[in-house]
Amino acid sequence: MNKHIKGSLSTIVLKLLHDNGRMYGYEITQKVKELTKDEIQITEGALYPILHKLEAEEVLTAETERVDGRIRKYYKITPKGNAAAVDRIAELRAFAENLNILLNPKLGNA
Repeated sequence: MNKHIKGSLSTIVLKLLHDNGRMYGYEITQKVKELTKDEIQITEGALYPILHKLEAEEVLTAETERVDGRIRKYYKITPKGNAAAVDRIAELRAFAENLNILLNPKLGNA
């Protein structure tokens, strides 16, 4: 996983859950790969600590379900999580816009 993504991982997870309802861990990793055309790949080793942290913060909940004879843990955003997602997405968007201006000064003067 790209080191620049680590600080944004919780926001990415919240955004996906905000948009898609409930998802399981592997599904989240695959959705990120799909949306970014393989540019961003999240490892399970990076994802699950974030999911557990967000669950502890009560911004998402987890429920297990048996699928094809296997137990699968689904994560779902809470109302508190939806509010956090909106805030974090806005902060990340503003940061990305400012970073773009810094990296491409001509865009900031347009």
